[in-house]
Amino acid sequence: MKSGWGCKGPDVEAHDPQFVETILNSIADGVFTVNREWRITSFNRAAERITGIPAPDAVGRRCSDVFHADICERGCALRQTMESGAELVDVPARILNNRGQSVPISLSTAVLRNPEGALLGAVETFRDLSTVEQLRKEIGLQYTFEDIVGRSRAFQKIFALLPDVAESDSTVLLEGPSGSGKELLARAVHNLSPRREQPYVVVNCGALPPNLFESELFGYTQGAFTDAKRDKPGRIALAEGGTVFLDEVSELPQPTQVKLLRVLQERQYETLGGVKTIQANVRVVAATNQKLVDLVAQGRFRDDLYFRLAVVRLSIPPLRERREDIPFLVEHFVRRFNAKRGKSILGVTPAAMELFMRYGFPGNVRELENLIEYGFVLCHDRFIDLRHLPEDVQSAVRQTAPTPERQPESRLDRAEADAIRGVLERAGGRLKDACRELAVSRTTLWRKMRRHGIFLQDFHKPYHS
Repeated sequence: MKSGWGCKGPDVEAHDPQFVETILNSIADGVFTVNREWRITSFNRAAERITGIPAPDAVGRRCSDVFHADICERGCALRQTMESGAELVDVPARILNNRGQSVPISLSTAVLRNPEGALLGAVETFRDLSTVEQLRKEIGLQYTFEDIVGRSRAFQKIFALLPDVAESDSTVLLEGPSGSGKELLARAVHNLSPRREQPYVVVNCGALPPNLFESELFGYTQGAFTDAKRDKPGRIALAEGGTVFLDEVSELPQPTQVKLLRVLQERQYETLGGVKTIQANVRVVAATNQKLVDLVAQGRFRDDLYFRLAVVRLSIPPLRERREDIPFLVEHFVRRFNAKRGKSILGVTPAAMELFMRYGFPGNVRELENLIEYGFVLCHDRFIDLRHLPEDVQSAVRQTAPTPERQPESRLDRAEADAIRGVLERAGGRLKDACRELAVSRTTLWRKMRRHGIFLQDFHKPYHS
């Protein structure tokens, strides 16, 4: 007897079984059916290949004994379908094959009924996503460093420099707007350095009052001031042997700038109220959202300290200047929040992605992360859509949308624009369907829409597919 659909249980009716078996054994997706007692009644050739289990060994056994999936721990997909009658489509999961390897899959389920409507069992189809996951990992390795994501030229340069910068013991200055990822870069410098096993201490220079800054950074001795009841080590002492990260270093008070300069030049300092000179074995990484060279010109920051801090200077552009990073960052944050919240959101809709690509992101990467988290709170579908994003962000995009510069439209131009609007209206804003109807590529349609001032979200309808 042939494998798979030649092995049939009593609850499955088959009209022209050889015809059905040939079709199902020719497709790449695994397919198996179960009866009402959860016993497998058929198992196609792709199911054998993906699981590594021959059909004769699978048929007749309970599906949980054959199909070892992590989704079974959260709630059996087949049971959910059998009990509710509702189909499940493209649910992400992982299974263990007969070699003990974890295989990523996407599964769908549906009930099976006879012509009279009586329940016979259920069918599950599943697709092997190993190749897709491997490709995603290779892309991730190319565009990811530590927890930093970026494919823009600016970040590719940083990724190329980072191993050598980390390996050295030079002071590093990170410049970039708030929320752009300076903290991640600082952490990466430490994690990739020979000091990685030693402490990593963060000092937020903008959060400390000037009168407390010196004592926090360098520590104090008992009796140095009224409330100094005992000796207290400073942040530099706590980072001994490791790295101290000075965030928003531009906020350093002038008196402290002098003392920090001594640490960088001579590797020495004294605690507040102390008389003993202490040797400092720390690496300094500093970050600022201002141009220190401008502060030097204004007399607000010491030039000698600036040059000591900027031995290696890395500049991070704002997110609006590296929009090619946005799709990678969106996917990165979706994966992170799926793991954190136990959800299975697959991504964002084209309309939501268009919004991100047009938004100015004054809060940079941190703001994008917050928007994805906001979407996770509201989204109960497979994709985050416009309705899952804050209205003020959508309003900001509408208000700042550039008006395309073009010559007065000819009748031909107006006819083309009307045709595109009509197709987008019928497609409910689904770009893929519009491209198919117009027989043009996605790039061509985007270009024509931009030329005519046509925006996808104006034709958007709720995303269900």
